[in-house]
Amino acid sequence: MAIKLRKSYKFALRSSLLITAFLSGLFIAFLLDKGEMDWPYTILFTLICFLICFIILQVRVERFIYRRIKKIYDDVSLLESSTFSSKPVTTDMKTLTEEIEKFAEGKKIEIDTLKIREEYRKDFLGNVSHELKTPLFTVQGYILTLLDGAMKDKKLRQKYLERANKGVERLIYIVKDLDLITKLEVGGLKLEREDFDVIELIKNVFDLLEMKAAEKDISLTFDMEYNHPIYVNADREKIQQVITNLLVNSIKYGYPNGTTEVSVENLIKNKVIVRVTDNGEGIPKQHIPRLFERFYRVDQSGSRAEGGSGLGLAIVKHIMEVHGEKIYVESEEDVGSEFSFTLEKAANKSAKSTSDSN
Repeated sequence: MAIKLRKSYKFALRSSLLITAFLSGLFIAFLLDKGEMDWPYTILFTLICFLICFIILQVRVERFIYRRIKKIYDDVSLLESSTFSSKPVTTDMKTLTEEIEKFAEGKKIEIDTLKIREEYRKDFLGNVSHELKTPLFTVQGYILTLLDGAMKDKKLRQKYLERANKGVERLIYIVKDLDLITKLEVGGLKLEREDFDVIELIKNVFDLLEMKAAEKDISLTFDMEYNHPIYVNADREKIQQVITNLLVNSIKYGYPNGTTEVSVENLIKNKVIVRVTDNGEGIPKQHIPRLFERFYRVDQSGSRAEGGSGLGLAIVKHIMEVHGEKIYVESEEDVGSEFSFTLEKAANKSAKSTSDSN
């Protein structure tokens, strides 16, 4: 980026005026003291003094200030800062100061951002290695045990191979989630929007998670009987994943004989809000702001025991952001949690759905 300097004469002009005024005042005082006041001669002296001062100051400023200013601009322009002015810059000190301060502020923000990203990268790598090493060591342990002689025992061999397979499935699950969240974060995932009945989708997820919920005697239910479909426009597969992740979390942290309730309500004319409410453990307030971070866990030991990749809520957040929607969370310890998210109604069916629900 080439920097063009636009010369400014303000400094030389003002300085020359001040020097001329001072010298002219001395000269007039000297003439008055001598009693030889000559105004034409005084005016000539003032003009000559002003011109000489102006020329000398301008030349000196150009040589010792303007050239150095240009060098500063040329040097910083090598950094290709988007915040740096690409317009002709005056060599006036005020403009220089403003531009350099603006440049420095931009660079400070960039440095702070890089520091945050570096910390985020370190945390991410640490979390990934921690998540992967547990199933890897598990699989390795079972295989080594089999190689050490357990393979001869048919029952033990079957048992260990099944457990090793579960470890591999967990690795695949984590890798798939990592791949998905990476695509979501870099904008590499395209949505396949369509109109579909969100009530039917939730029922399908209930069926898929029925056995998992039954293991903890948790009931999956609607807040009311929905006799008519509610059509929304979104990526059906991704919204199913959002609902699945939220229900799985609800089951995971729910109390035995508990309830997870889903409701779909009209929010505004073209929006509905889906709420997933449970009466489980709840989440301490200090953890809520970080719930949607990758690998963030409220209860380390409990989360590990329940399994999961630690990416479920992060994936939910990114899917909703890709849709241009919001997700909200309210929770209280030992009372329960409510996760809710908005969806756009299907344009050609929203009116019918609204009238039917009324």
